[in-house]
Amino acid sequence: MTASTEARETALWAAQAAADKLATDVSIVDVSDRLAITDAFVLASAPNERQVQSIVDEVEDRLREHGIKAVRREGVAESRWVLLDFVDVVVHVQHAEERAYYSLERLWKDCPTIPFTDSALPAPAPAAGGSAAVPAAQDADAVPGGISGDGEAAPQALDPATSDAPQADTTR
Repeated sequence: MTASTEARETALWAAQAAADKLATDVSIVDVSDRLAITDAFVLASAPNERQVQSIVDEVEDRLREHGIKAVRREGVAESRWVLLDFVDVVVHVQHAEERAYYSLERLWKDCPTIPFTDSALPAPAPAAGGSAAVPAAQDADAVPGGISGDGEAAPQALDPATSDAPQADTTR
């Protein structure tokens, strides 16, 4: 059995809220096959207690916007390892030292992960030879500044005034 659709959606909202507050190592573990009490863990880290608390506040605010409220909060006073229990999803926000020491990913390594990509990060560039590659020009004269088959520059490349290619800004 895998995590419910609602649990996956909640986990992704929580993960994005954490990432928006600059959490590091954000990941989601589907623990539904191993635990009967919850479907997913969201794991996030921060380098200091203040940022841990900021991440916790953002996760709670963001999920509250979706009508989801934590039923239990633990560790808020120390802000070293805060646990937010949303029933189907449990969010663990840990200080980086606790994250390294307890290594929850290692403890739950037999469980599948739910893919999460921070929406604030730029999309990865397509792989070489991928479908988004720019088609090669059939002849050098079709490309401003192109090289002809004999290694000579195409005529329009010799005169920048007649080239359709954008010119470099040299006014700095």
